[in-house]
Amino acid sequence: MTQRAVTAEEVARLAGVSQSAVSRTYTPGASVAAKTREKVLAAARQLGYRPNAMARTLITNRSRIIGVVMAYLDNMLYPDVLEKLAAGLQERGYQMLLFTGFKDRHSDPVFEQIMQYRVDGLLLASTTLSSDLSDECTAAGVPVVMFNRTTEHPLCCSVTSDNHSGGRQIAEFLFAGGHRRFAYIAGAAISSTNRDREAGFRQGLRRHGISEIDYGEGNLDTADTRTAARTLFASEDPPDAVFAGSDHMALAVMEIARHEFGLRVPDDVSIVGYDDVGAADWPSFSLTSYTLPLAPMVDAAVELMMEQIESSSVLSHHRVVPGRLAVRGSARLPGGPVHDRDGTLIWAPARKG
Repeated sequence: MTQRAVTAEEVARLAGVSQSAVSRTYTPGASVAAKTREKVLAAARQLGYRPNAMARTLITNRSRIIGVVMAYLDNMLYPDVLEKLAAGLQERGYQMLLFTGFKDRHSDPVFEQIMQYRVDGLLLASTTLSSDLSDECTAAGVPVVMFNRTTEHPLCCSVTSDNHSGGRQIAEFLFAGGHRRFAYIAGAAISSTNRDREAGFRQGLRRHGISEIDYGEGNLDTADTRTAARTLFASEDPPDAVFAGSDHMALAVMEIARHEFGLRVPDDVSIVGYDDVGAADWPSFSLTSYTLPLAPMVDAAVELMMEQIESSSVLSHHRVVPGRLAVRGSARLPGGPVHDRDGTLIWAPARKG
């Protein structure tokens, strides 16, 4: 036999308060006296009352749900992103609803499913929507924030690290370490993140007269990265420095270099990654990596989302958060300047006046 659902009116009657007081008690951010809240919660426990979030959505036209589309979770970066993002949204009375998108193309196929949940906002992590669906979100008043990606759409916000500067600093660091044969392992070729990291890396090398570098496509996939690394190291003139566009690709390159080609890291080849997450600082890997400023980026993404929801307008803001190059044992040390900052060695090229 199905048990009848307890109503807010019954809770109000038992607690001796108004029905609106019950509603405010269960509305994040609403004003309600502490004594009133205690009465409502006590009555709700006694009666077994649970508020109906979907019914409240129909009344307020707000679901207090943020749809999050994430392209892949094998990158060690994204479990950390999810944890920090969920905490940041919950502090503001919102919940996160996770969908799986695509890393190598637009995530349009999941769009209709997302919108069925009447989400208040959409955050895309390392994936994108087509211009047409971005327009549809704008028309529906649903703000879109890109995380770790940029977009040319005029009414989508984005938060990224300074990928171009990071790639350029890695080039400067490797050149300063005495390397002259360079390779780049690309992530998702269509992504703005990959394009900017590669462009910065190539620009940094061109400053030293190096225009030709080896190239492999890792596609943010371990198997593809291993194949690319094998091709690079099996060539007649293999690179002595490899920049991989993410840490999990860099670790795959390191595995192939050490265990299939017997190369010493960093004596024979230096390997640098990007993100500085997961196993990068484990002694077994000691991966030199450009640090993705994760907490500031998540904070900025949540702030942008809340600004748009609360103002009921779709805006366009693009925030770039600077990172730093964390120097460890997988790359040769240049003569300088390397500084100890909170127990981590940090390298930055000298400024030229």
